[in-house]
Amino acid sequence: MSGLLGDILEFNRSFVEQKKYEPYLTSKFPEKKIVVLTCMDTRLVELLPACMNIKNGDVKMIKAAGGFVSTPFGGIMRSIIVAIYELGAEEVYVIGHYDCGMSSVNPEKMKDKFVARGVKSDTLQTLEYSGVDINRWLKGFNDVTDSVKGSVSLINHHPLVPDIPVHGLVIDPVTGRLDLVVDGYAKKTEDSASAGE
Repeated sequence: MSGLLGDILEFNRSFVEQKKYEPYLTSKFPEKKIVVLTCMDTRLVELLPACMNIKNGDVKMIKAAGGFVSTPFGGIMRSIIVAIYELGAEEVYVIGHYDCGMSSVNPEKMKDKFVARGVKSDTLQTLEYSGVDINRWLKGFNDVTDSVKGSVSLINHHPLVPDIPVHGLVIDPVTGRLDLVVDGYAKKTEDSASAGE
């Protein structure tokens, strides 16, 4: 076997044989009892955990393009709900980042790339005739802060999410600075005050 896959599998054999996995042993339950939704951006792979003091086993990490919830009953929301009910997460952190590629995705240009890579135009038309709004599905966001607020709101108002803190932050992908957008503790306090009136 050659190529990158061959290199990865060769390294993996050595990794397992030399028991280099031992420092990473942990349980499936998040020690800090939080679930983090963030972007799949390569700059965040090590930077985000480092700037939040997150170690292996501390959190449930969900990564997706743009790090936002686009639909209330899609895979991202399902993962958040499973992390809460099955894995003991007690808080949710939605963490977007500045200079995100999803803020500049152009659905029309993306469709051109589909065709250039061999997807037939007929396939795209069939999807659209079947009710798939490809432009909406591919659309990112214009402002990362608004995107984070929107995801936090969707999670907070989801009928299957219990009353837990849902925080919103934006990370600088160069320095790791976190800017607070939504303080989930403040919302809980406001909700408690409103309920007492």
